[in-house]
Amino acid sequence: MPGEVETELGVPIAGVILPPEQWARTAVKQLPPPGPLDWETLFGRQAPVVLDLGCGNGRFVVAEALRRPERDFLGLDILPMVIRYATRRANQRGLHHVRFAVSGAFDFLEQYVPEHSIAEIHLYHPQPFRDVQRAYRRLVTPEFLALVHRSLAPGGRWVVQTDNPGYWRYLLGIAANWFEFTTQEGPWPDDPLGRTRREIIARRQGLRIFRGSGIARADVDEARSRQWIAELPLPTFDASVFDEPSPNRSRRPGDPRRGGSRRGGSGRGGSGRGR
Repeated sequence: MPGEVETELGVPIAGVILPPEQWARTAVKQLPPPGPLDWETLFGRQAPVVLDLGCGNGRFVVAEALRRPERDFLGLDILPMVIRYATRRANQRGLHHVRFAVSGAFDFLEQYVPEHSIAEIHLYHPQPFRDVQRAYRRLVTPEFLALVHRSLAPGGRWVVQTDNPGYWRYLLGIAANWFEFTTQEGPWPDDPLGRTRREIIARRQGLRIFRGSGIARADVDEARSRQWIAELPLPTFDASVFDEPSPNRSRRPGDPRRGGSRRGGSGRGGSGRGR
């Protein structure tokens, strides 16, 4: 109904539903064959692009697109159902500078994103895969961070959030190789009740949320990235233990555990955790 404010878990979703004649069309029905995308063609204008990997039902993209109309937003998720929710919400709010597509994060960065073309990349609550037999499917690896760095424009920003302490410790252990990384204490000021559905649920469960962001380092080239991909450890942490994270900062290369480059199955880079 036009003018309606939509809520989820008792928390409002940004914006109001507009009359149908003002709705947008935000769905990318099918991605083209792999190759660098032309952002101006996709959005119909030139503007900085913000990418949300594992966007879930679109809560974050919708809120940010309303706050920052001068930027273009693309949300990705491997689950068609949640993309349908996200698309409907953005359409009903008339967000013509938003697009949603079904895709895994790793494959999209690798196959579709032109080098150094993205202003911001956001990743909220990547699936931790608590079953150790499925740990190989975890998204965040040295190879993934190298792709994020390659995708960001000079000075581009990577934002990450998780409620899994093991994942957070792993992130802190490798992030500074590619980013000037800092932690965010407490909720994001622009979304104090939660940027995503998963964050809202986790906070109600009393789970601690770990947040941080990093600016792409200008002194990292392809050769250094390849070296770190080979040397840094893979995410083989125990995701089932919810303890407090250690305060150690990011580690530079030289860890004796060899990581290597190993890409997971179709679940890599998907929907987060019920966002």
